[in-house]
Amino acid sequence: TTDLMDNFTIYFGHILSNTFYPVLQRAIGVGSAFEGWSPREQDVVYRVLVPMTPPRGHSFHLELDTAGQRRVRNFRVRVQLECTCAREQQGENTLCFLHHPEEELRSNQDPSLLHTLCTGAYLDVQKTARWFCQLVRATWPALPQSHSWHLVLLPSRRSCQFKVTNGRDSFRIELLFGVRQGDSDIFVSSQPREALTPSTTWPESYAVAEAKFFKYIARQAPRDSVHLKCLQFFTRLQLGIGFSTYTTKTIVMHLLNIVPVTQWRRRYFLRRLGDINENLRCCLEEKRLNHFIIGNKRFPQEISLPLDIASAEPPNLFHHLVQDPAAHAQAMSEYVDL
Repeated sequence: TTDLMDNFTIYFGHILSNTFYPVLQRAIGVGSAFEGWSPREQDVVYRVLVPMTPPRGHSFHLELDTAGQRRVRNFRVRVQLECTCAREQQGENTLCFLHHPEEELRSNQDPSLLHTLCTGAYLDVQKTARWFCQLVRATWPALPQSHSWHLVLLPSRRSCQFKVTNGRDSFRIELLFGVRQGDSDIFVSSQPREALTPSTTWPESYAVAEAKFFKYIARQAPRDSVHLKCLQFFTRLQLGIGFSTYTTKTIVMHLLNIVPVTQWRRRYFLRRLGDINENLRCCLEEKRLNHFIIGNKRFPQEISLPLDIASAEPPNLFHHLVQDPAAHAQAMSEYVDL
């Protein structure tokens, strides 16, 4: 998947070099497949996030959507035109969208990003997803993988999903896209949190920071560390019970942050499984599971967070159990089954 995405990125760069579409950076592997664990190995989806930067003559501005729920941070990406008159004077073949007549722009230059992938002044996720799928379809025949693999695009409204097969093996890849917050490892991304996410809404994503955290742990862990096996085992154990894999992942990340890596060796496997189980029980009883990244004072400093995230109050991932006694009773019953 990494080789394939690197090849895509090279060809994307060639196709988009003189356009006013977003500039695509190298894809970053995120999620369980790239973190080293998957609850169902036969159903692995390889998720990659492609950072986007604005094309020449444009800038991106992230605007926090304050209308939503406080525990979930959603953004809109406002696209603003910038003056390029200085570039034109230096001999660059670019007309300024701000200071040239519209008729001259229409006849001599491709439309701005505002007229292709935006709704109003805001970058549209669904339009961007369709554009990504068109790019993948157009670029695929030029890739070396196309000689031995078959590409099938899959339906998706907020990402580009496709499957590659060669008659024997099959891989499913989901291509997400996002905009980095400053120079941090936090993005706003196309991946929705709710079913009816508006097309100009970009939820805040911690997937890159989480993937970096697992790499950070891997560099310190002993060779026989079973932290990924514990996570994989426990998430597979609870499939169909009702607890999300993200709940278990969050609990394990908290434990990795406080239990020394030397205590995750193979001989401690059952003890660490017991810790995960006990933490889940305590969180359910207290109806509280803190988000791992937001407001975490022990988060590794080599992973860059925006100041407002590092200093924020951590959201409660079990907020629904506080609000709904029936949901809490159901969760406790499911824990007993587990």
